[in-house]
Amino acid sequence: MKTAGTLDVEHQYFKTNGIRLHAAVQGPPEESRRGTIVFLHGFPEFWYTWKAQIVEFARDFRVVAPDLRGYNLSDKPEGVENYKVRTVVEDIAGLVAALGEEKIILVAHDWGGSIAWAVAAFHPELLEKLIIVNAAHPTMFIRDSITNPAQQAKSQYIHMLRSAEGEEILARNDYERLKQFLMENMANSDDLPEEKIARYVEAWSQPGALTGMQNYYRAMPAPPPKQEEDGTAAKPTEDDIALDESRIPKIMIHVPTLVVWGMKDTALLPTLLEGLDEYVPDLKIVRIPDATHWVTHERPDELNRAMRDYLG
Repeated sequence: MKTAGTLDVEHQYFKTNGIRLHAAVQGPPEESRRGTIVFLHGFPEFWYTWKAQIVEFARDFRVVAPDLRGYNLSDKPEGVENYKVRTVVEDIAGLVAALGEEKIILVAHDWGGSIAWAVAAFHPELLEKLIIVNAAHPTMFIRDSITNPAQQAKSQYIHMLRSAEGEEILARNDYERLKQFLMENMANSDDLPEEKIARYVEAWSQPGALTGMQNYYRAMPAPPPKQEEDGTAAKPTEDDIALDESRIPKIMIHVPTLVVWGMKDTALLPTLLEGLDEYVPDLKIVRIPDATHWVTHERPDELNRAMRDYLG
């Protein structure tokens, strides 16, 4: 039996949707579990981002934190087409089956949240509850990408990650840009001490990982419009997809949902919460005023409390 209150995970591999996903697993004996929680990380992270949540919730739940396909120790199939959201959704559906569960609680952040919204839309029967941490509902993100110049400006980094030079840019000078990206966006955290940085560098250094990580962005069906440096709209190229209001999806979520949002997120603006209840009828929102996008690092105790209050 694992010791409560410590990070003491088992590293397991699960076959799903034609690939193998690595996952960190921890929890009490089956007879004393309240259920299973699956945690989905975002970019540029891996299972370890959920360290504080694993320690907390493994006391009474089986906790499963996979590396998404393309990340760290999970399989990294070649080709952008293998990173479309609908494909990754089936990874998670297959993982639930491999775990032997009928329903899980799904908790997700950033890109993991994008996938989790889609799991809830396409496979609501698999979810008992959904908990989202700073990840935009696809309807709201595409809406603001079309109608909100401020969100368009905040999303311009996506075009670098979609570019052919993305891997070289991120790997340059021993992942200097990725390290800086994490440090700058976790201003209220423990500043990523050397041990934590080393864990992330090890994950980024796995063969094919940088390409897998960026292929999620390359597979986006409707990336935000490009802007020039002065903030004006860039001239579209032949590869650009015309974005207009006809491309806003109307995606309903019929799963009880908690959204925890760091209000100082510099990539996803709080306007993305406006109107969310129209698409998620059973919705609770917890706003954390002083947190950024990186709530799991900056406010792990507040996130744990919000989750505990919601789960009962």
